[in-house]
Amino acid sequence: MSDDTDARGVKRFGRRTMLRGAALSAATPLLPGTLPTAAAAPVAAAVRRGDAGAGAATFRWLGTAGWRIDVAGRTVLFDPYVTRFPTGLFTGAFDPATRLCTDEAAVRKRVGRPELVLVSHSHWDHLADVPYIAASTGARVVGTETTYHLLVALGVDPARISVVKGGEVLDFDGIVVEVVASLHSRNKQHSYFAPGRLAGPPPARPETIGDLPEGDTLAYQVTVGDDGPSAFLMGASDFGERAARGLRPDLAMVAVPTSTSTHRYVPRLLAALGDPGVVVPVHWDDFERPLDLPPRTDPSADLDAFAALVRRESPATRVVVPDYRTLYGADMRPVS
Repeated sequence: MSDDTDARGVKRFGRRTMLRGAALSAATPLLPGTLPTAAAAPVAAAVRRGDAGAGAATFRWLGTAGWRIDVAGRTVLFDPYVTRFPTGLFTGAFDPATRLCTDEAAVRKRVGRPELVLVSHSHWDHLADVPYIAASTGARVVGTETTYHLLVALGVDPARISVVKGGEVLDFDGIVVEVVASLHSRNKQHSYFAPGRLAGPPPARPETIGDLPEGDTLAYQVTVGDDGPSAFLMGASDFGERAARGLRPDLAMVAVPTSTSTHRYVPRLLAALGDPGVVVPVHWDDFERPLDLPPRTDPSADLDAFAALVRRESPATRVVVPDYRTLYGADMRPVS
């Protein structure tokens, strides 16, 4: 089916299918003063690289779970979802037949020229912009078998996709990526959102958000350069405790849960990771709100309670609540 373009110049695709079991929520503005401060407690586990000088890593939050990491002129992306098109999820009118689209100008503005794109799982708020990024930059994509089949169906060169399962430690010319088998978060009914996986090509080109099943979930630990930092990157608010144990990252980008279904999620995760020096909450924002606007909380994610729990369980950990507009250094302090 041929592509068509809406009035905003955003590319859209055709066929409509249904995605069942979506949780509905209503967006509310983030009240001033409700964010935890970036400096909450002394840092016992020191971050190895603390400046933003030449060759040092920088981090920019792309909203949801997404990150752009730059070091020495090289760029790595994790779950880059920039278009943030409306699906009704945050207004109580969720439409699983919402067509996939990419705002190409918005994506170009924020992702640079990545050589590597890491994908945690295949839901639209993690995967939807990846086909355009891969096709327009030639970046290598790393993800699950489901991610592979969906991207190939969306026109990505299969030779540019690396399928992983968890446990791999991959060296991309000095950028080391450890793939961690992980889990997707669960809703209040202890169920996965939009589960499913592909062991072969989908029956047709994916055209709606309902055509993108989870397809298993991965986390990644990325270490840039010989002396770090190392960053643990999550795309959903659950994890495999045994797979994560012993990673000991400098930075942990941790997804904020929207239910209490996972038993002692924060204490178990912090203990498995060895009480990281810095924890950065992610996936707490309304991801249908443009990145040019300030972040607004998902009302089902209690950001303040999450930050307080991290500080209580690991007093030496510094909690940094990120902003879309801020560039951070290797210690997650703002860079001018």
